[in-house]
Amino acid sequence: MTKQNIIVLGAGVSGLTTAFALSKDPAYSITVLAKHMPGDSDAEYASPWAGAAVLPFSEKSEAAQYWDADSWREFKKLADEVPESGVSWQGAVVYVRHDDRSMDWFLGPDSREGKEKGKPWFVDALPGYKVSAPETNMTEYIKAKLSFTTITINPALYLPYLLSHCLKSGVVFRRAILTHIADASTLHHTGAKADLLVNCTGLGAAALGGVRDSAVFPARGQVVLVRNYPEKLLTMAGPDGDEDTYMIPRPAGGGTVLGGSYQPEDWNADPDMDLAGRIMQRGVELDPTLAGGKGVESLSVVRHGVGFRPARTGGPRVEAEWVGELAVVHNYGHGGGGYQASWGCAAEAVRLVGGFLKG
Repeated sequence: MTKQNIIVLGAGVSGLTTAFALSKDPAYSITVLAKHMPGDSDAEYASPWAGAAVLPFSEKSEAAQYWDADSWREFKKLADEVPESGVSWQGAVVYVRHDDRSMDWFLGPDSREGKEKGKPWFVDALPGYKVSAPETNMTEYIKAKLSFTTITINPALYLPYLLSHCLKSGVVFRRAILTHIADASTLHHTGAKADLLVNCTGLGAAALGGVRDSAVFPARGQVVLVRNYPEKLLTMAGPDGDEDTYMIPRPAGGGTVLGGSYQPEDWNADPDMDLAGRIMQRGVELDPTLAGGKGVESLSVVRHGVGFRPARTGGPRVEAEWVGELAVVHNYGHGGGGYQASWGCAAEAVRLVGGFLKG
C-alpha cells in the first residue's frame, strides 16, 4: 500500500496529540518537525510549564465545548487505564468571586447567565459537581464554591508518553526551524514531498511565513513548582485578571504547580521574583495546609518557571486551507486550554486531513 506523506509542525501537546491520532491510520506516513521537543525547557515551549489540569468549562454554544468533551472522554480512559501516562483523578475546588460575572453560568439555572443558557454540559460529566456557599471567612469576596473531581496531568510524563506511542507507530521526529511553511514540504523523512502539512506551531504561527497570523500573541504565565502537596486542586480568579491563584498537584510525584499570571504580549522569559513571592503568598493564604500552616518559608521550591501560552484573538484556529499548492490543516492558538482541548482538536484535524487526502 502506498502511504500518504504527512508532516506535523510542532511537538507541544497539540502537535504530539495530533501526530498520535493520525498515526492510528496505517495509510499515513508521518514526520514531526519541531524546534522544541519533550525534555526541552524554553519559555516558547509552553507545554512543559502547564499545570496541567483539565477544567472543561467551555461555553455551551462554542465549538470548544465539543473539543473539550471529546478530550474529556480520552483523558478519563487514560486516568482509569494507563497510569504510566501521568494522567490521574484529582479532587478540585473553584472559588468564584463576587465580581466575576463570567462564572455565573457555572452556578446553575438560578444565576443570571444560567437562566439564559440552561445547565452547563460539564455538570453531568464531572464527578461530584456541586455548587455551595464558600467558607465563612471568604464570603466577603467569594460568592460560590464549585466542587468536583477532575483530571490532572504531569507533563514530564505525559509528553514523553505521547511521543513514545508515536514512535511505536512509526512516526519520525526531527528538529527543524522554519521560516516559511512551504519549506517543510520537502523535509519528510522518506525524502518524498509531503502530501499535506498539519500546522501545530502554536506561538510560532505569528511569524511563520505563509501563515503569519497576526491574531496570535504570547500570554506570559509564571509559576512556582513546589514539593508540597495540597489536599485538592484549588483555583480562584484574581480581581484584575492578570494574576490568578491556583495550585495544581501533578500526579506521580510531580510536585504542585502554584500560579499564576496572564500577561498578554509580555516576552520576558525570566522569572519575576516579586511576582513569585505574591504567587506563593496567595497560595498559602488560600490553603494554609499547603505549607503545614507555617507560611511561605515552609514551601519547598523545586524551580520557578515562565511559559508563553500561544493565545489567539478569536480563539483557536482548527481549519484547512491551501497555501499555494500546499494542503495545510491548522491546529493552533489554544492559549491556556491546549491540554483540555487536545484530543478533540486532534480529532477535528484528523477529519480535515481525511477530507483533503481521502475526499
